[in-house]
Amino acid sequence: MKIGIAAAGSGGHVYPALAVADELVRRGIDQDDIVFFGGDRMEATAIPDAGYPFVGVDIHGLRRSLSTDNLTLPVKVMRARNAITDRIRADGLSAMVVFGGYIAGPAALAARRTGIPLIVHEANAVPGLANRLVAGRAKTVYVAFAPALEQLPDAHVIGSPLRHDIATFDRDASAQAARSAYGVRDDELVLGVVGGSLGASFLNEVAEALATRPDRTYELIHVTGTDHFERISDIASGVRGWHVIPFERDMARFYAAVDLVLCRGGAITVSELQATGTPGVIVPLPAGGGYQARNAEDLVRAGGALVVDQTTVDEVAGAVVAVLDDADTLATMSAAESEVDHRLAASIMADEIMGDRDA
Repeated sequence: MKIGIAAAGSGGHVYPALAVADELVRRGIDQDDIVFFGGDRMEATAIPDAGYPFVGVDIHGLRRSLSTDNLTLPVKVMRARNAITDRIRADGLSAMVVFGGYIAGPAALAARRTGIPLIVHEANAVPGLANRLVAGRAKTVYVAFAPALEQLPDAHVIGSPLRHDIATFDRDASAQAARSAYGVRDDELVLGVVGGSLGASFLNEVAEALATRPDRTYELIHVTGTDHFERISDIASGVRGWHVIPFERDMARFYAAVDLVLCRGGAITVSELQATGTPGVIVPLPAGGGYQARNAEDLVRAGGALVVDQTTVDEVAGAVVAVLDDADTLATMSAAESEVDHRLAASIMADEIMGDRDA
């Protein structure tokens, strides 16, 4: 069996795609039989680095501002469709799995042209334009969050496919080793701060305010993002209990070590909070029509997270401290995560791809 996977643009598309590919490999499909399609953004390095064949095509999304690039987009879509069609036929691919981004349209058109099944996954609560356009042609549509059903009413809510170490997360088994790796004692209350691979400037400012409070009773594990690490590490060098790192590849270890996470509301982050049972204070990015706040709706409704608008540093820091100071609230939030846990997303999609599940 040979499978095509299309994912492009952001980690919210690429990492779930890689999680499904890894699950297919665990089930016996050779890595070389899973062919990825994308453009020239992060997918062009992340996917080959993971060991999968990657076919890059010249394609981009619709520019939101007036741009002559939009005039050439239809031609690029057709050329990309043709390139993907040729690869489907040459490799004998038996299905196409689309995870969103600007590659979704050409990949879906190529699947239709070659007559192979199309499977779609939407990671955000507010579906992207590309996935909305191709969903009607799909054999099966999956979404991570229930609010996405407003625009994709026939979809199945399964969560986001997650890396195996997150999907099989066991806090009790890993917490002690995780805390030791960061230099945190077992009995410490620990706040984790993460703003994504590049960091989030506002969250870094909140972390600085929290770390330098004179009455602090907690430690911080702070993932700054590579662009911000040098400046923040200089500030943190003289502050006890402020553990600063630029990037964390082992996010399972990060979640095992912390009691509460301050983060944005990206689809992957929210899904990881759910899967690991980690309480969160989520500060949605104030952009994109509020999609990050919508990503968190299921989790907030269950009581596993608190959403705080990006107002002032002091107000957000105060909301975090209020949760940290209330042991009952932390315990209740952690217990509530189980109500919206979707750890089986990668497995469900692998069943569908391999023909073992009736959608």
